Amino acid sequence: MKNVLTGFHHGRCGVFAGVRQVFQRTVANVYDYVIVGGGSAGCVLANRLSADPKNRVLLLEAGTSDDYFWIKIPVGYLFTIGNPRTDWCMKTVPDPGLNGRSLYPYARGFVLGGCSSINAMIAMRGQRWDYNFWASSTRSNDWSWDALLPLFRRIEDYVPFSEAENDAVVHGKGGPFRIENPRVQWDILDRWREAAAECGIPSVREFNRGDNFGCAYFHVNQKNGKRWSMADAFLHPVRTRKNLEVQTSTACQRVVFAKNKATNGRLRAVGVRVAKGHTSSFSTISVRKEIILAAGAIHTPTVLQHSGVGHPEDLEKIGQEVTRPLIGVGRNLQDHLQIRTCYKVRGVPTLNTLYHNYLTRARMGLEYLLQRKGPLTMPPSTLGAFAKSDPSQEYCNIEWHVQPLSLPKFSDPLDTFDAITPSVCNLRPTSRGSVLANPAMDPYAHPSITTNYLSTEEDRTVAVDALQFTRRIMKSAALAKYKPEEFRPGPEFSTPEQLLDAARSLGTTIFHPVGTCKMGHDSDPEAVVNSRLQVFGIDGLRVADASIMPRITSGNTNYPTVIIAERAAEYILQEQRHGE
Repeated sequence: MKNVLTGFHHGRCGVFAGVRQVFQRTVANVYDYVIVGGGSAGCVLANRLSADPKNRVLLLEAGTSDDYFWIKIPVGYLFTIGNPRTDWCMKTVPDPGLNGRSLYPYARGFVLGGCSSINAMIAMRGQRWDYNFWASSTRSNDWSWDALLPLFRRIEDYVPFSEAENDAVVHGKGGPFRIENPRVQWDILDRWREAAAECGIPSVREFNRGDNFGCAYFHVNQKNGKRWSMADAFLHPVRTRKNLEVQTSTACQRVVFAKNKATNGRLRAVGVRVAKGHTSSFSTISVRKEIILAAGAIHTPTVLQHSGVGHPEDLEKIGQEVTRPLIGVGRNLQDHLQIRTCYKVRGVPTLNTLYHNYLTRARMGLEYLLQRKGPLTMPPSTLGAFAKSDPSQEYCNIEWHVQPLSLPKFSDPLDTFDAITPSVCNLRPTSRGSVLANPAMDPYAHPSITTNYLSTEEDRTVAVDALQFTRRIMKSAALAKYKPEEFRPGPEFSTPEQLLDAARSLGTTIFHPVGTCKMGHDSDPEAVVNSRLQVFGIDGLRVADASIMPRITSGNTNYPTVIIAERAAEYILQEQRHGE
């Protein structure tokens, strides 16, 4: 009898132990907030939401950790873009606007820090008018320039800070978002700056004061000559928080919904279905409060589409039943198309010939190792300029990224002769593309990206005007002694029709996709989220990344993405306090 009782006791303990283990696993797999995407926005959100120790926060990143050697060295972008270790390495569908070309790589960060771990490091806010447009289109003043300026100032550690320049009005010190002056300058770029001034574009100290008209060296997200990604700025300093968990190599396939009886059957996001690495094995992670999609303008809409949220026609194409019709999901894709013109120069060094000289290359390496200076600290673009393509424009609508180098296309070797590349792009394109999830339901499978560049008459006109403006600058007296000689596209492209064809042949992405889950008022049928970034018609689900931009900002898009996440974190924490 004793043996029977003992056996019963042991069996009962085993059952209880099993129940306890299941309970512990279940509790361990439930979070207050789940952030999908460990890029720029995700890093900000993880930092801000986990600052409250009561919040259990999970950050999911499909890519790997950011400990790759080339990430920290600024010039390492040459080895991270197009590298499957750090880049999704996507490809666009053939585009009639680019003479039938596909763009590869259509780079998106596949690593903690996201695109801020592989991008140009340019700290660019955009212009006052960009954000005022957001405010008007959402009917919320929270998104105006004046309302966002305190957020810009709060997060900054602005190293070029000067009381004499009245920087305290627009910049901050001591924040996580490090901004420095570039650590290398080039004679040819100094002369290009003078040439721009001859053509009516004045030299200015910086671009981030609301009106970018002028020419200046770009400020960069670097710290002492190293890349300062948003993982460096926001995530790594708080990784030791016990209430913050980061899972890499974990891709979100879809959001899990339930109908809330308390709100008459309204949908509520209650979890995410994820894959750990490239596997067919999925698990579900539950959330108590909210899921925030921060996977970027390409992957956030695909997660929604795989969840049955999107345009019914798009969902039908991928074999997905409609959970919540929102026709704007995956639509409204915008990007800055850059047209890379190239000019040979004489009597002045550029990176081309320095790179092809092994002795000089070794010297550049030593300069970086010993002083954290020189060409290895340079971003893809060093000098910038903003102007109007024609006087009728309300404010600056074109931007140049001027590089002291040339190459046939990105990832190709540099040319063997000295040359520069004044790339010019339309800051406010009216062409719109789309993103459609892969029907395979594999979160690692690339979506279909349709760019539709140069599909409107306005964009085609701006492209031709911008090329003509570039030629005026290159013919100025300031550059005459270097005998600039255009070889891409070449002087044989002279008529507007020929220049447009050149734009179609040379145009390429500048890696700024935005707008595919746009923010708007509930009267806008194509809006996906409201002014507080909540997905229309679904509780507990928010989007906070570049996909919510109603219209693309004037310039590089990483800094605006950080501000979007900062504003979203404010909203979430406000609502949490109100709920408590």
